[in-house]
Amino acid sequence: MTPTITAFQESPDQGQGQARDMRVRWALEEVHQPYGVRLVSFREMKEPEHLRIQPFGQIPSYEEGELQLFESGAIVLHIAERGTGLLPDDLDARARAITWMFAALNTVEPPLVEIEAAMLVEGDKPWYAQRLPLLQERARTRLDSLSRRLGDAQWLDGSFSAGDLMMIGVLFRTKDLGLLEKYPNLHAYVGRGESRPAFRRAFAAQHAVFEASQHA
Repeated sequence: MTPTITAFQESPDQGQGQARDMRVRWALEEVHQPYGVRLVSFREMKEPEHLRIQPFGQIPSYEEGELQLFESGAIVLHIAERGTGLLPDDLDARARAITWMFAALNTVEPPLVEIEAAMLVEGDKPWYAQRLPLLQERARTRLDSLSRRLGDAQWLDGSFSAGDLMMIGVLFRTKDLGLLEKYPNLHAYVGRGESRPAFRRAFAAQHAVFEASQHA
């Protein structure tokens, strides 16, 4: 059965691959799973039809027959478990890959998103000039640890896995903040993810939505 995911009808990032449906698209492309996309407006995201699937009124969501999922991490894990190539066969390696998925979402992403949010909505506030360096330092603490752990390795734990997909998805989403410039190995790590054919297909598909919206 072909799954359907939701994505922004008009992406706030202007097709730069930063919306979280990008991670889901990438995972589907990695396992060579065809999928459909239901585009939703900001108004539709808050209406009962969408809230029935995504109770917080966000994207992405995922529908496959009677199965309905939300949260990008849960969706990617489901795709990885049903497909091949994103989770190792060895149970210990599989557990480590899933651990890195959680680390990406729960440890690395929050301080990066906090910077994004501050820049977006607090730039005109009197406390912004003092608050931003504190947020940046908090983020660098996480990136320092990640950079040390990755070292000179190609991927986080042997072969490419869903853990790398989720971590690179997080880093890619915030690379325009300039924080990766201090970490050549993390910058190269993201570049390796971007060079994967599945990533390029997912990015092109998401960007095409933005292009179509400009000509509507």
